[in-house]
Amino acid sequence: MNILLTNDDGIRAEGLQKLAEVLRFRLKHRVYVIAPEINRSGISHALSILNGPVRLSRIGEDTWSCSGYPADCVIVALMGELPQKPDLVISGINQGENLGTDIIYSGTAAAARQASIKGIPSIALSLAGRNNYCWDMATSWSADHLEELIALWKEDTFINVNIPNCPEGPNGMAMTWPAKRIYNDSLKTVDSQDLFRWCFLEGDADLTPKETGSDCDTVFRGFVSVSCVYNYPVLKKD
Repeated sequence: MNILLTNDDGIRAEGLQKLAEVLRFRLKHRVYVIAPEINRSGISHALSILNGPVRLSRIGEDTWSCSGYPADCVIVALMGELPQKPDLVISGINQGENLGTDIIYSGTAAAARQASIKGIPSIALSLAGRNNYCWDMATSWSADHLEELIALWKEDTFINVNIPNCPEGPNGMAMTWPAKRIYNDSLKTVDSQDLFRWCFLEGDADLTPKETGSDCDTVFRGFVSVSCVYNYPVLKKD
């Protein structure tokens, strides 16, 4: 299988590098990596290439860094920068969860969405948590369940996967729906002598309710959350 691997944490991110290694040497897939040259977390579906060219730098075999954003990486890959069209696009493994409302802000999710818009099966992978990331566990789980995840993909969707950060591995896997996250954020401002006002976003634990069946609740209980996310808004009919 030919796989395009990207992320929003940047080309040097441990989750990306470890996943590329497992896909190449354990599963024997042809893996192309095009990822942002710096951390682009929280950039959502922004496109740098609309305002000018992006720069690719070859840093290894089948591996390039890109000056643009995650969605840019997918665009240039699918529009001719790879020698062959990928059968699958994987975005991740992200450092930290992308649950519920996070999907709106996530560059990880945006890269997967961009591939799906172009008709390519796509998966966004994230490892929940804030520190002491169990990358070997997460990459091993992803490799073991890759075929199952691909089978869940359908047109106009991408598969959003969040793995709990458990050294012993998750309790299992469950199909979920994205929760409506409630962020406990506040704004701190500092006025400086240069007449600028500096604004800092500070956050504490979120206030998202633990609704059974949601992606947030599922990861909280130690299970891998798998959500099939539509690329486009779904409108309710009266």
